[in-house]
Amino acid sequence: MGMKAKIALGAVVGIVVIGAVSANAGSNGKDSGSGSGKGSSASAEHTSGKKGSGDARAAGKKKAALAGDGEYQVGSDVKPGTYRTTGNTDDMCYWERAKDAKGELNSLLANDNVTGTSYVTVKATDKIFKSSGCKDWEAVDPKAKGTPASSMDGDGGMYEVGTDIAPGTYRSTGNTDDSCYWERTKNAEHGLDSIIANNNVKGTAVVTIGPGDAYFKTTGCGDWKKAA
Repeated sequence: MGMKAKIALGAVVGIVVIGAVSANAGSNGKDSGSGSGKGSSASAEHTSGKKGSGDARAAGKKKAALAGDGEYQVGSDVKPGTYRTTGNTDDMCYWERAKDAKGELNSLLANDNVTGTSYVTVKATDKIFKSSGCKDWEAVDPKAKGTPASSMDGDGGMYEVGTDIAPGTYRSTGNTDDSCYWERTKNAEHGLDSIIANNNVKGTAVVTIGPGDAYFKTTGCGDWKKAA
């Protein structure tokens, strides 16, 4: 099963294996940029205008809460809550949550390289939120609902279940070299315990997204279509 190593602060970080499924669960370092499947919590979502991109919510474009480049102190520069960045390309967007401002490897709580869209929940106990090369972040109203789609861009990143994408069983075909990575999560914190299930896939992938799932992440996959 292909895996994509991540690098943080110039150091290679180990790959985490969840059961028989691989993931660089968002608590590891920065993405190296090549290789097969993308581990998670490398999150992301739809590029703007693509299938299932939550266009209903995006239509009333919110004022940016955070610039896409910067280091923010939680509590003073950024309030705890969930934020969303979209329209990112080529894994150039990198973010991280940190427990202190030391900049050391063990300061990291979670991080990711993003293509498309990412949702991130900043907790009150976090100290620093860092964003580099990302599109501006907007605050997400947890009560806001869009019109859920029944298809997804296979490289779109993170989709909010019930808002961006409807629950159900989806298929993605024509995947090669284990480059397709998908992930079902219960929140947007990007920790190991955020992951419900994940996999790197070659060929056809079939995944059932449950109504209790919070987000679905897809990178490097063929487009997903809901099964009849």
